[in-house]
Amino acid sequence: MRVLIIGNLNGQIGAASKIAMARGAKVQIAESIDDGLNALRGGRGADVALIDVGLDIRRLVDSLKSERINLPVVACGVGADARMAVAAIRAGAKEYLPLPPEPELIAAVLEAVAADSHQMLHRDPRMAEIVRLAEQVAPANASILVTGESGTGKEVLARHIHLKSQRADKPFVSINCAAIPEALLESELFGHEKGAFTGAVARRIGKFEEANGGTLLLDEIGEMDIRLQAKLLRVLQEREIDRIGGSRPIKVDIRLIATTNRDLAQEVTRGAFREDLLFRLNVLNLRIPALRDRPEDIELLARHFVRKFAEANGVPERPIAADAVVALKRHRWRGNVRELENTMHRAVLLATGPEIDVNAIRLPDGSRIDAGHEAPANAEAGGSGAAGAGPALVGRTVADVERSLILDTLNHTLGNRTHAATILGISIRTLRNKLKQYSDEGVAIPPPREPERAAI
Repeated sequence: MRVLIIGNLNGQIGAASKIAMARGAKVQIAESIDDGLNALRGGRGADVALIDVGLDIRRLVDSLKSERINLPVVACGVGADARMAVAAIRAGAKEYLPLPPEPELIAAVLEAVAADSHQMLHRDPRMAEIVRLAEQVAPANASILVTGESGTGKEVLARHIHLKSQRADKPFVSINCAAIPEALLESELFGHEKGAFTGAVARRIGKFEEANGGTLLLDEIGEMDIRLQAKLLRVLQEREIDRIGGSRPIKVDIRLIATTNRDLAQEVTRGAFREDLLFRLNVLNLRIPALRDRPEDIELLARHFVRKFAEANGVPERPIAADAVVALKRHRWRGNVRELENTMHRAVLLATGPEIDVNAIRLPDGSRIDAGHEAPANAEAGGSGAAGAGPALVGRTVADVERSLILDTLNHTLGNRTHAATILGISIRTLRNKLKQYSDEGVAIPPPREPERAAI
């Protein structure tokens, strides 16, 4: 495990670093949050960060999130002050570690944080078969394409494959191709030299170099520009990259995993994805079933999220009532595990009795999960549902109806653009263009109201 320690080593946190190293961890030290962030930007990745509770934990967590650095944070403080621990957790820390440190406690916390970040929870036979196949091919170096609807847990499966591979002690680096503007994605992947373009004030190590020796996950690869796809194909063929502005190629040794919620064969047909790149990526395709198609996982995941958010919010962990379990299993979960996670987070906060009953399980619009507000199946699959909506649509322009549909869907997904684009059946870029148009016209755009998390 790679541990980044942020804080003054003259104190007890220095003893924590020695214990971590004695337990086999690779430790790097940063005296300040800025030093820690610079280390991560420079390609020195980590699996967990230990930070002095006296530093600004919220700033570190927010900076990691804004720079798309997926890193769990553990706060460390002298003594077992309950208020300090709760404040650290609310600021975004995954755990609180009291100092002076005990070797067994440090080992347990590090292992628990790492396990929680990459946990593969499943009970349904269909999901069990996918996990079995993933573990069978994990030791190989072949590229893997993980497909499935948005929110099904594609990134978590990719992490699981890495942990079961021969590269488990090497970096796992993830980049979301849909979340980064096209003009910046090339630099994020391949890095750049100082002065390579306006704003390149220093050398930047790209994700390929950061993942050298380990695994690189290209999340939502179907959103990658076709010009950049050609450069990616060359990397897979030659096993070398060119930094932007660089003068020589750089050899890389990576195992590539790609995910998508799109039908890439169909994208090839319409000229949006390179067929030769698809052949390179699709050595093995692991398709994750939608949550509604693996009902035995719903209760298991719901209980996991209750434990997680009860601890994070400092509230009692309540059991889920039997009627609520039934309602959860009947729901269609168009947003899959991510939607279930957000729903159970709300339920933990809304529950007042000894159990989480069905009254506490609410949809984003405030309606109860069992209120019968589910969209008909044909609308969910892309049908218009016009038969029942006809009178309400008469007299409205197509553009007006389209705008209402997009904004209503965005509200349903709590502002999650990727999830909304999937439900609407359009690309994330098309959605962003539409939202920019509406914003320019003075229309209020729903902001993200909950963080977009990696599904479990």
